[in-house]
Amino acid sequence: MSRPLDIAIVGYGTAGQSLAVLLSRDGHRVQVFERAARPGPVGAGFLLQPSGLQALWQMGLLPQVLAHGAVVRRLYGETPCGRAVMDMRYAGLDARLHGVGMQRGALFSLLDAAWERGDALHVDSCIDAIDDSLRRVRDPHGQWHGPFDLVIATDGSASGLRAQVRGTRLDRVYPWGALWCLLPSGDWAFADELRQRYVAARKMIGLLPVGTRPGDDVPRLSFFWSLPRDGFEAWEQAGLEPWLDEIAQLWPEARQRLQGITVQTQLARASYRDAVMDRWYRGRLVLAGDAAHSMSPQLGQGVNMALLDAMALRDALRSEADVDAALARYQAARQAHVRLYQFWSRWLTPTFQSERDWVAHARDLLFKPMGRMPGGRGHMLRVLSGTQQGVFGKLPLAPEFIQALAGED
Repeated sequence: MSRPLDIAIVGYGTAGQSLAVLLSRDGHRVQVFERAARPGPVGAGFLLQPSGLQALWQMGLLPQVLAHGAVVRRLYGETPCGRAVMDMRYAGLDARLHGVGMQRGALFSLLDAAWERGDALHVDSCIDAIDDSLRRVRDPHGQWHGPFDLVIATDGSASGLRAQVRGTRLDRVYPWGALWCLLPSGDWAFADELRQRYVAARKMIGLLPVGTRPGDDVPRLSFFWSLPRDGFEAWEQAGLEPWLDEIAQLWPEARQRLQGITVQTQLARASYRDAVMDRWYRGRLVLAGDAAHSMSPQLGQGVNMALLDAMALRDALRSEADVDAALARYQAARQAHVRLYQFWSRWLTPTFQSERDWVAHARDLLFKPMGRMPGGRGHMLRVLSGTQQGVFGKLPLAPEFIQALAGED
């Protein structure tokens, strides 16, 4: 851009925060509109992949991320009888690579501290309309803001502005959700592993080390229990004890971690959406993060893709002389990557979250051997790490980033 832009960002999640940091650093005049009266993280923990970690390295935040997050070197899933279904190690790509489990509160705090926002964050401002020019937005008090040179919708998987782009191919609520909470790590034996246990595709338990967060030095685990969305009410009516007894039978070590859970309200509920866009922008309105490509959390790429979107949009605005060309460049840069993950998410998710027992049986028999086939393991690891770009390409990781991740001088 030959001049600074006036930019509105709708939503203060990971995508919105990252864009606020990056675009403000480039001299653009940024205003953020957030629906919550007191902005904060939503969710327990997540796994930062090398793709997302490289974006945070480019933002100068990798040291803080490594200080709070937990290094994850292995992803392991098994049945209750101990049969391995998945066993993936980042070292299969590069001995220096790993993921980082992190609390959502930690990343939120780091990104919030990195943005010198002044009075540019408007809270309790759920944007409920955008005008015909796609340059002005209206808050719930009826006040119009703008005009802006660019409006970026980062308002999540249930985006209120997505439909205005007029490029929606698919937008539906995913039939499975989850219960989650944060637990003290204590003497958890798998400090650098994501551990999952499956009962066919009907039940899945996960425990991920997620480190600490600013203001809380207690290392924690993110606990996850897969559940159909229409099963939440029955779970609540059944009470806590039968559910804890079930976990004790399926995974005694996980049950021990849940000693501090005494009421059901200590577990939060999560639901998800599938949204596929044929285009990501119209006029001066553009989508990023889950607003552009929400999907099942099975591949664990949501936060990483939000970070990649922010970097790609920043780079496109740097590279092009006008906004229209920059938005076209941004969409082209991201769609090949996103489409691959939407494809794999659509095909893989039923093997872990569905009522189809035969699919789960085939998964248990074939998933691990497929990873040993020539070329198969490398492809699976690249998909896992967020570095598969399209069918044949690879998302490049800078040597300097890999050295920084490994703590090399």
